[in-house]
Amino acid sequence: MIEENFAKVFVASWLAAWNAHDIEQIFAHYEDDFEMNSPLIVDRMNLEGGTLKGIDQIRPYWEIGLSATPPLKFELVSYFTGVNSIVIQYNSVSRKMVSELLIFSDRGLVCKGVSHHAG
Repeated sequence: MIEENFAKVFVASWLAAWNAHDIEQIFAHYEDDFEMNSPLIVDRMNLEGGTLKGIDQIRPYWEIGLSATPPLKFELVSYFTGVNSIVIQYNSVSRKMVSELLIFSDRGLVCKGVSHHAG
């Protein structure tokens, strides 16, 4: 079970890393071989399945997002804890609502992320 204190600290650190546009700080929250699934992967990477695996595949995708104009900024709306996961709900660019399901390994790092974007 994800404990509330862990979730609170993780979410604050995760948001700070994204808002600082520091890709290495962002990757510090993830296992090296984590998997990411997002509709933006379909759009930005032209990858029909929407899934990338590992830092080497995910880095170019996230670098596109971090270099976008207007600059990427996440504003926390809420977060929810599960057995081995956290859902972070936030507003992104142009106040677009996003929910990220982050599944954790036994080491307390994200091993899988699934992004959901409001229509």
